[in-house]
Amino acid sequence: MAVQSWTDILKSSKKTALISDGKRKIHYLFTDGKEMSEEYDLKTDELIVRKWRHKSTLGDQGPWQVEVGEPLAGPDTSLDSEVIKENCSNPVLMRKDTKNSFQWRIRNLPFPKDVFSVSAEPSDRCIVVKTSNKKYYKKFNIPDLDRNELPLENSALNFSHANNTLIISYKKPKEILTLEQELLKELKKLKGTDEGDVDCKTQ
Repeated sequence: MAVQSWTDILKSSKKTALISDGKRKIHYLFTDGKEMSEEYDLKTDELIVRKWRHKSTLGDQGPWQVEVGEPLAGPDTSLDSEVIKENCSNPVLMRKDTKNSFQWRIRNLPFPKDVFSVSAEPSDRCIVVKTSNKKYYKKFNIPDLDRNELPLENSALNFSHANNTLIISYKKPKEILTLEQELLKELKKLKGTDEGDVDCKTQ
């Protein structure tokens, strides 16, 4: 039921497609004024970027908020760009999905794997990452599950650690896989353009 309602919201949105740099870029404008921008790899159909923009209470365009992909440095994120430089020693969380899993990478965590604890907290609808040495603690949610009102399950969660990076994977529920396949079919029907949609060109 909830999945269908989110599907309906996607279908009823105004969509514009742009094909460039080996990517299919889609800009969504929803009836409530929110905007979503996605980028897919043309060869693999994998989602590379998803970001959102909301209007402020005064009706101005707010900055883009990245949900999937690298944090973007640009006019909207210039204040944050100092924090997310490659050489920064602070842990950096980013999401990079695969075909079958939601996946997050937390860089700059130079601890052994057995120090980490990663668990799903269904009541808070979030994933909790913590270390036994009390050097790191992080909570984050999975917007895709929230939008579709799907449960958060520990059994879908696993993690690995290599090169000072913690990689957390959450297996996508079948409802999400079905939704993504249906959406991709719709997006491929859109005629790509190379003009008229500035938002799609935002890097």
